[in-house]
Amino acid sequence: MTGASPPSPVVPAIECDVRAGKINLQEFIAKCPANCKETTQPVYGTGVFASMSSVCNAAIHSGVITNSGGKVIVRKTAGQASYKGSFSNGIRSLSLPKWRESFVVEVGKPKKGAVYPSTLDYTASKPTSVKTGSKAASAASPATTAPEPITTAAPEPTSAAATTTPPTTPTTTAPPATATTVKPRAAVHKVRDAGESGESGDSSCSLWLSGGLGVINGPCLAGSAQSNASLRPSGFVVQEQDSLPRALEPISQGDPSMSYILNTSCIPSLSFFPVFQPRSREKMSVCLCNVSVDCKVDIAFLMDGSWSIGKRRFKIQKDFLTEVSQIINVGVAGPMMGIIQYGDDAVTEFSLKAYASSRDLKPAIDKIIQKGGLSNVGKALSFVNKHYFSDANGNRGGAPNVAVVLVDGWPTDRVEEASRLARESGINIFFVTIEGPDDDEKQNVVEANFVEKAVCRTNGFFSLPVSSWFGLRKAVQPLVKRVCDTDRLVCSKTCLNANDIAFVIDGSSSVGTGNFRTVLQFVANITREFEISDTDTRVGAVQYTYEQRLEFAFGQHNTKAELLNAIKRINYWSGGTSTGAAITYAAEQLFSKSKPNKRKIMIVITDGRSYDDVRAPALAVQRKGVIAYSIGIAWAAQDELEYIATDPDKDHSFFVDEFDSLYKFVPKITHSICQEFNSQPRN
Repeated sequence: MTGASPPSPVVPAIECDVRAGKINLQEFIAKCPANCKETTQPVYGTGVFASMSSVCNAAIHSGVITNSGGKVIVRKTAGQASYKGSFSNGIRSLSLPKWRESFVVEVGKPKKGAVYPSTLDYTASKPTSVKTGSKAASAASPATTAPEPITTAAPEPTSAAATTTPPTTPTTTAPPATATTVKPRAAVHKVRDAGESGESGDSSCSLWLSGGLGVINGPCLAGSAQSNASLRPSGFVVQEQDSLPRALEPISQGDPSMSYILNTSCIPSLSFFPVFQPRSREKMSVCLCNVSVDCKVDIAFLMDGSWSIGKRRFKIQKDFLTEVSQIINVGVAGPMMGIIQYGDDAVTEFSLKAYASSRDLKPAIDKIIQKGGLSNVGKALSFVNKHYFSDANGNRGGAPNVAVVLVDGWPTDRVEEASRLARESGINIFFVTIEGPDDDEKQNVVEANFVEKAVCRTNGFFSLPVSSWFGLRKAVQPLVKRVCDTDRLVCSKTCLNANDIAFVIDGSSSVGTGNFRTVLQFVANITREFEISDTDTRVGAVQYTYEQRLEFAFGQHNTKAELLNAIKRINYWSGGTSTGAAITYAAEQLFSKSKPNKRKIMIVITDGRSYDDVRAPALAVQRKGVIAYSIGIAWAAQDELEYIATDPDKDHSFFVDEFDSLYKFVPKITHSICQEFNSQPRN
C-alpha cells in the first residue's frame, strides 16, 4: 500500500499594498492577488527594490508574475545608495537616492528541500512616546494634554484606543491680542505612527508645532468634516471666533518639551497661518500646506553668491530657499531639490539626491556660505546643463528638470547661448530677478533682454521680477505653483522625446531580401537616437507593396530594446509599389491615434516609382500636421520624393544610389528633426 503524499505547503496571501519592509522575515513566499497594477502601489528601483516598495507590483515590474497574480519568493538584501526607476510590464518604478533595506523577487517555486513559513510575521507599528511636562506617556493614551491657543469645541474622539467618550465641552480663551498663557486641554485622538506615515506617504495633513513654529508635513487634502477652522487666504489675521481644526496632540518629534501634531485636512491654496508662541505674544507665520501631491519635479536652484548682493541679502536669499523647500515637501515621491551657488564660477552646494526630506534641507541651506565674485549666470547655466542633471546627482529621468535662477540686478556675462543649450537638453529655466535694472541702469547690462533670452518661454510664466529683496518672500507661493505645474513645463519636451514617428517601408520585389535587411538596420539606427517610452517618443511601422501591413503601432513597444527587436523581426513581403496608398494607410492606422502633444513625423523609404499618385495623399497628411521625410534609393523618382516631403525639400528629401549608403542619412535626419523642433517660437 502506497503512503499518502504529504500535503502541499500553505502559501500565505498578501494584498497589493503590502511592502516588503513590513514583513519581519528575511526570506518568504507569498501569493499576490489579481489586478495589483491598477492599485498603482509605489515601486522603487529596478531588479533590486527598496523595501518600501509594494511586493506584488515589484514582482509584476520584474516579470515574475503578471497582473493576474501568483506566487512570489521575496529575499531581503542590504540597502543601496541609489535605486534606478524604469518602466516595465506596465509598472513605472521610481528612483530613490538611498534606502536602508532592499529586496529581490523570484518565481514562487521553492527549490527542493526549501521550507518557507506558512504565516507572515508583520512588523508592528511602534507606539509614539510623548512627554507631558516631565512625564512620558503613550501617544495612544485616551487622554493627553495639548494647548488651546484659540476658541474651539473639543470634538468627539476618533481613536480606536479611546474607551470612553467625553462630552463636547466648549472652552474659551481670551482673544490673541491679550492672551498671555496657553491653556491645556485633553486630547483623545490617536497619533499615527510617524515611521509608518513617512514610509507609505500617508495622506493625512499634519501641522507640527515646536516651540511655536509649525510646518505641515504630508499631502494636504480638502474637505474634512472634522475641520472647524475658518480658513482664509495667506496673510489673514486670526479673529476671536476662529477655531483651530481638531485637537492638538503631543508627539515625540522636534522639541520633546513642546511638540504637537494636528491631524486634520486643509486647503492646498493656503500657505501661512498666523499663530502665537506659547511663551510670548509674538505673532508668527506658520507654513500650513505643502503642495507636493502633484509636484514630481527635479529642481536646481541657482543662488547668486556675488559680492554685489551683500551679507544681509544673501541671508534673505537663503531664507527664501528654506521656505520654498518646506512648502514643496521634498521627498522621493514628489519634488527633489538641489542648490548651486554661482559667482565667478558655479559650485554644487548639494545634489538632488543629497537630502530626501524638507526637514533635512533646512539646516543644509542654513550652512551655505557666500562665495563672492561676479554674477556669471551664463557660466552657471552651462555648468547645470553639462554636470548637474545626471544620474549620479539623483536625476530621476521621469521627472521634469527645472532650473530656477535667482539673480541680483543683472548677470555679468551673456546667458543666451548657455540657456539655449540648456533648454534643448530639456531643462525648464525660470528667472527670479531681484531689483532688476531700471531705465537708467539698462545701459550697464551686458546683454539686453537677458531674461527673455534665457527663460523656457517668453510668455511671462517663467519669469518673476521682484522689486525689492525685502519683498522676495512674496514670490515663494507664485514660484512654487509654477514649478509644480508640470503641464506647462514645456521645455521638458525635447526633439528626442516628444515625437510620434511612423516609418513607411517599401517591401516591393525590387528591394530584395538583403537590401530589405539594410533598410531595417537604417530604421533601427534612427530609432536609437530617440528616447523611447509611452510618455516619450513612440515609433510605429508600416510595410507596403500593392497592399499595406501594420507591423506595429505607436505605443505597442515602449522600451528601446523591445522596439529594436520588433524592427528586427519584420519579415520581407515582396510585391508591387503603391506608395500613395501606403501614406494614406499610415495616416489612418497610426497618425489618427497620435497623442495631441506629440510632433507627428513620417519617414517614407522607397526604391522606385509608385504605381499610384503620391501627391494628394502627401498633401492630405501634411495638412493634418505631419512632417514628412522621403528617402529615395536607386530607381526612386525625384519628383515623387519632393511631393512626399514637407517644404523645404532640401531639408526633408534625401536620395542615395545604393542601399549600403543609407547610414549616411541617420545624423542628417535626426539633426533636421531637432533643428525644426528647436526653432519653434518661444512665446
